[in-house]
Amino acid sequence: MANTFLTPKTIVSGNNALDDAGKLLNGFGKKAFVVTDATMVKLGNADLLLKVLDKQGIEYSVFPEVNFEPNDIIVKQGAEAYKTSECDFLIALGGGSPIDTAKAISILLASDAPLASYMGKLIDIKRPGLVAIPTTAGTGSEATKFTIINDTETKVKMLLTGACLIPDLAIIDPMFTISAPKSVTAHTGIDALCHALESYTSRKAQPLSDTFALSAIKRIFGNLRTCYNEGSNTEARIQMSLAALEAGISFNNSSVTIVHGMSRPMGALFHVPHGLSNAMLLKECMDFAVKGAYNRFADVSRYLGFSDNADDKAAAETFLKELSALLNDLHVPTMSEYGIDRDEYFSNIDKMAHDAFASGSPSNTIRETSVDDMKELYKQIYR
Repeated sequence: MANTFLTPKTIVSGNNALDDAGKLLNGFGKKAFVVTDATMVKLGNADLLLKVLDKQGIEYSVFPEVNFEPNDIIVKQGAEAYKTSECDFLIALGGGSPIDTAKAISILLASDAPLASYMGKLIDIKRPGLVAIPTTAGTGSEATKFTIINDTETKVKMLLTGACLIPDLAIIDPMFTISAPKSVTAHTGIDALCHALESYTSRKAQPLSDTFALSAIKRIFGNLRTCYNEGSNTEARIQMSLAALEAGISFNNSSVTIVHGMSRPMGALFHVPHGLSNAMLLKECMDFAVKGAYNRFADVSRYLGFSDNADDKAAAETFLKELSALLNDLHVPTMSEYGIDRDEYFSNIDKMAHDAFASGSPSNTIRETSVDDMKELYKQIYR
């Protein structure tokens, strides 16, 4: 069986990537619509981009209205602002939220249909040029055909997909990640780990996605603790930026599984940032998934040097212990510590489980996964 493998058309990565990629921006248009958030403006990251645009003689309009869980209202406002300002291409600067928002804006620019109408369909549109500049080492959205947008009417996180949503240019400059707080470093790093680990243990895994997944997992275990404890460690930041990109490329071509499927409803209902909700779910979900894929988890364990045991189950269990240790070292809060009310949470378990299953992601898990399985996992995870 042949496999299709998709990546951004061009990737510029490493120190000074933004400056070096400046000349490439000239090929996109005359006026950029910069999609970002207030934090990027406050930190001065937006100014760094605008200086590059000024140097290249490119005009711009800045849309800094993205929140940490983008929704259909913000996307619609962005599309209207793009048209009003007469821009001709998009640049997303920020974490996954600005990049996902820019992708969704591009959908509305091509059609008057509401975003919700694209749920469950492969999107195929002619959009303006799209550049993605991630400022966290986690989401991998700069390399994927996916965007996740909250539907404010149904309170469902819409997973929208289509190869046309992959950015034309991804600029991976680790300098942007140095200003990230410890909690953001931890949660986005775990998000990248989820992407890679779910990709490798997905029913849709393929040889090339496996290669990127294993490399990403190794970089993350080797560098995430350092980034968390030594935020200004440039080499560790470079490695994590590459890991996030690799993980994004990997799951773009194989898909995520149960963690992301269960994470989206939590984010939609309780406004938990995406990386954090993944972190809260990861250990228990992997404990569940491993029983259908001991060999795949054993592969990871041996590749990372955690085990040389020939028994797949034993090697896989060693990896899970190392995963638990990593999560403990990154001080992932429990749901109760984060402030999620127990009664409200349990009253929404049925909805979350059904919404998770409807997304399709849990069905990619090698172990058969039902709505009832996820109900029990949601119960186990609350602490």
